[in-house]
Amino acid sequence: MRTHRVDATIFGATSLLALALGGVTPEQIDVPGRVAADEPDTLVGIWLSADRTVRLHLAADGTYRGSVAGRQRAAKGTYRAEGADGLVLRDETGLRTPVTIAEDGLKMAGHRLFRV
Repeated sequence: MRTHRVDATIFGATSLLALALGGVTPEQIDVPGRVAADEPDTLVGIWLSADRTVRLHLAADGTYRGSVAGRQRAAKGTYRAEGADGLVLRDETGLRTPVTIAEDGLKMAGHRLFRV
């Protein structure tokens, strides 16, 4: 029989969100706006899914770090432009993940990400 561990520590909602978002508060998440696929610098920064379970940081040097709620190990690797409206993330193991650039954000693995 499997028992579940319950953490009895009590936090306020703001504290929990700050912990879950790595120090980013909900007020720091931008309202979706146009993302320019033809200007790579507009993609650099932190991207977050609306439910805050997926986080992607694209650095100006072509590297990225990403995390998904529930996974212990963060993904990291490199990214490059692919076509006029896409990117490909390649992690340290060689896994490739396509990212589509949409008008209001990024689409990746079934998630829509918005700029933080």
